[in-house]
Formats: sequence, C-alpha cells, structure tokens
Amino acid sequence: MVKSMLRTAGASDPGRVRKNNEDAHYSDPDRGIFLVVDGIGGHAAGEHAAAIAVERVRARLERQTGTAEQRVREAITMANNEILHAARSNPEWAGMACVLTLVLLENGSAVVGHVGDSRLYQVRRGAIHKITHDHSPVGEREDNRELSEAEAMRHPRRNEVYRDVGSEEHAPDDAGFIEIQRIPFDPDSALLLCSDGLSDQVTSSEIRAAVERHAGAPDAAVRDLIAAANRAGGKDNVTVLLVEGDDFAAEPRAVSPGSPWPGRLLMFGAGLLVAVAAAWLTRESWRPAPVVIRPRTIEVNRSIAAAMEEARPGDTVVVPAGEYREQVRLKSGVTLRARVPREPVLRAAPLSGGPAVIADRVNGARLSGLRIVADPQTPLNIGIDLRDSQVEIDDVEVKGAGIGIEIHGSASPVVRASAIRDSNAEGVLVIGPSQPWLSHNLIQSNKGGGVTAREGARPILLGNVIDHNALDVPGDKDEIRQQNFFPDAGRAHK
Repeated sequence: MVKSMLRTAGASDPGRVRKNNEDAHYSDPDRGIFLVVDGIGGHAAGEHAAAIAVERVRARLERQTGTAEQRVREAITMANNEILHAARSNPEWAGMACVLTLVLLENGSAVVGHVGDSRLYQVRRGAIHKITHDHSPVGEREDNRELSEAEAMRHPRRNEVYRDVGSEEHAPDDAGFIEIQRIPFDPDSALLLCSDGLSDQVTSSEIRAAVERHAGAPDAAVRDLIAAANRAGGKDNVTVLLVEGDDFAAEPRAVSPGSPWPGRLLMFGAGLLVAVAAAWLTRESWRPAPVVIRPRTIEVNRSIAAAMEEARPGDTVVVPAGEYREQVRLKSGVTLRARVPREPVLRAAPLSGGPAVIADRVNGARLSGLRIVADPQTPLNIGIDLRDSQVEIDDVEVKGAGIGIEIHGSASPVVRASAIRDSNAEGVLVIGPSQPWLSHNLIQSNKGGGVTAREGARPILLGNVIDHNALDVPGDKDEIRQQNFFPDAGRAHK
C-alpha cells in the first residue's frame, strides 16, 4: 500500500468541562507516523508533557535506523525520560506525564506502541476491533469481559491508569512498560486513534457507524465523533485521528453467479499453493543461513579515534577517565560515552585548533558524558561541529571554545542536559533549516550569545537555564521565557 494514498484527518477539542486542552496529536502520512497523546498534570503541565512526547516521538521516528519495533520503543522511551527530566527540573511541572498510542505503518502492516488508556480501533465494513489494551484497573476488567463496555464507561474509577509515560525512568525493553503489536493494515480497513475523551463517552458501535457513514471523508467522521463526545457530556478533552486505507470507501464487489471467474481463480490459487508448498519444503537449499551481528562494547585503550574506527553501527565506545588530545569523528549508529560522566577530557589535537568533535552526514549517533575543554595552550575554534547529522548529545560539557556547538544543515539533532559555557563567540550556533531540540541545558556566559539562529534555523528550547546570555532566535519570546529559565532576569534579552 502506498502511504501517500491514505486519507487521514485528526482534530482535538477541549470538551465542554475543561478550559485547557492537554491532548495532542501528530500525523505524517508520508512516513506513516500517527500519534495521539493525552497529557496528565495540573497547572498546564499535561500540555507540556504532551508537547514533549510529540516532539521526541517525531524526532526519533524520522530517523529510520533499526527495525520499526525498535524505533517505536526508543521513541516512546525517549519521550518518557525527557518528560521525567523536565518535571524534575521545574517544580510547577512535578508529576506531569501522559498516555499515548502510536502507529507506524510499514509495508502493509501497522506497528503499534501503546502506554495507558488512549486507544486504537481497527474498522472494517460492519466490524470494529479494539487493538490496544487499557492499562487501567477498569479497562483490564473490560478487556477480560468482567465488565460490559457500558459498565466500564460509567465506572467511577474509569480515569485511573497503572502505566504512563513520564513518571519514572525507563529503558526501551523494560517489561510492563510499552505494549508493542504488529497488525495487518489492509487497504479496505481504517485505523482510529483516540484519547479516552472519546472512548469514555461514545460506544465502539457508535464510533464504527460514524466512520462508515463518512467513509472517504475522514474530516467529516472526526468532526462527527468529537461532536458526539461533547453531546454525551464532553467531560474530558477529546482527540480523534483517523487513517483510511485506499479502498476503505469502496463498495464491496459482488461476483455474478454465472461468472466463470470463481472457478478459474480457484484453479489458479490451487496451483499457486502447490508451488509455494514445494518452495517451502526445499527452502534450505536456497535460503542462506541467518547471520546475527550483535552490538559490541569497545573500551578505548589509548585513542578514541582508533576505537571509533573499529566500531560499526550498534556498537558503544566507552571512554575511561583521562585527557585525550585528538579530533574525534562520530559514526552513524555508534554511541560514544564516558565510563564515568565528565571524567574524560577532550582537548584539541596538536596544531589542529579544532573542532574537537565532528559529525558529517551522520545518523543515529550519540555522544554522552565527555568534557570538551579549550584553553590558551589548546584553543578550539568549535567544540562540536554537526553538519547534516541526526545526533543525540547528552551530559556533555563544552567550555572555552570559540563556538560551543555549531549545527549546519537540515537535520535536527538533540542537545540535552549539557553545559555550554564561556565560549568566545556563540554558545550554540544554528545555520540553515535545522530545528534542533535544546533541552535542559546550562547555557552560560557565552560572549557572542547563548543561542543564535541564522538562515531559517528554528531551534526548539525547553527547560534550559540561560544565564548571562542573549538569544537571537525566531519565535514567541514570551513563550521562550516561560519554557526556559533566565536567572539574570534583569538583563535584556533579544
């Protein structure tokens, strides 16, 4: 199935009771990404959790490294840990989290990632099937048929969940965290993702009827379902995202009784079955044995560059404490991390002047825990130079460079929980259409400004401490101030 032929629509509504909307949704039909998020937390914290989830999931799934299942697990885990870190950094966001349902379409199937009590339904003509399981006491009883759908919808504990995204640290493969499924997605079916603002107010049969009634016009179906939820009370925010296959709106084709085609098709099918069976029985003669390449951990002996040269995608290069005077190039799919964060110190290679770290057209790499330090004896023109590279940088310190981190091109790297300070020019310089995610960093005392964006760059800033630095970035300055921390509040910022 060609993803560009999908018919999709999505909308969110605050409902009739709540003033703010803590739901969010995202769709990218070309990449087959569809997501519904329901935020949890007071004082608008749920909105922040939902926004972080959308951005982190989007950023990870756009990097097409690893299997679809791995990408979904990593996307949800990254959102989880980012939300947790943001909540710990801001007392007003304490306790924020979210629940979500994610679909990634791939080769005629849908990989589903799910945490909480938002839902995914699959609709075919005359039938609707709930794909996800509610991670809640009431939802579990409904799935086990101890409660009817109507009883579950009326239950006083309906809003309780025992799994969420953001309340505790997780790894992608943690048991009891992410529910993963792969289901067929045929052209004559539709997928409906929704928050519990719909499923608590509108029955599954009513959902199916609305989707079928507006087959071929998903916008109308979404509007109809949101209106139905509000007519039923609108007690919560309601979000609906509908994805129709190519043939979902087509009428079923009937074959006339006198047509010779059924018999011909039956004979053809029987012949094909015999051929497939024969191929299967002799498969060992034509199928090569599988080769499993397992990720490795490579300890740096004397040179980081030598260990990186040996590494292949999936490997992790571990750097012991010590001082390293060399230039390091990141590689796609390779993690470079300190054995103990901030103990390895990377300086400029002799006579090079920098950069200390280079990534050029790299995808899926990670740099973690190193200190990059310049001084008059070992100056650095750039601490970290990222060019058209999708890289994650976390818990790194860049101190005293000409430019702390320079980002060029259209890729959108992540810089998180790091310190960029005392640069002679910009702390972070972004050039080109990139939208890097700068989250919970200390950006301090950089002479040319904390974060500067040029040539269409639009960095996303969240939870950063920006101290004694000016900003030169596009966007709503009041919103930037609300989402970041400026200890030197009396100082003018651009």
